[in-house]
Amino acid sequence: MRPVTEQQAASLSAASSGPDDSPSDQEYYPGEDLGLPKTGRGSVSGLGRRLGAIFVDWLLCTFIVVALIRPHEADVELWTLLIFAAQDFVLTSLTGFTVGKRLFGVRVVKLDGTWVGPIWGLLRTVALLTVVLPLVVNRDQRGLHDRASNTIVIRV
Repeated sequence: MRPVTEQQAASLSAASSGPDDSPSDQEYYPGEDLGLPKTGRGSVSGLGRRLGAIFVDWLLCTFIVVALIRPHEADVELWTLLIFAAQDFVLTSLTGFTVGKRLFGVRVVKLDGTWVGPIWGLLRTVALLTVVLPLVVNRDQRGLHDRASNTIVIRV
């Protein structure tokens, strides 16, 4: 086998770092590695929709606590957290939707296409309640709570 000359090495190096082959030059969109579309139905949900959905869910749970449970003023936050956790667990496990997610057009799905289910739904809900884990996202916009439960939030 002949050794590569300096000229051949330079041309190989230039060819491999061309604009078509460099991953940093290509535009990546969230969900591309997972086979999801760039936009529209089935694409990865943006942060705004997810924050809007969680805000609506929290307000709804607060209303339920204040209107139906009527705890002492100091206990409203605790009851709201408990109701929020219960509704998130049950609705996400069974349907992938909560009221807020439905209003904002997003859904939680497993990466393999199956329903979330109670075990992964419980893991996702507990991780969501830590507040920190959902804020640590990767380039597919999946927080640690989604990665731990093998789920992703998509547009519907």
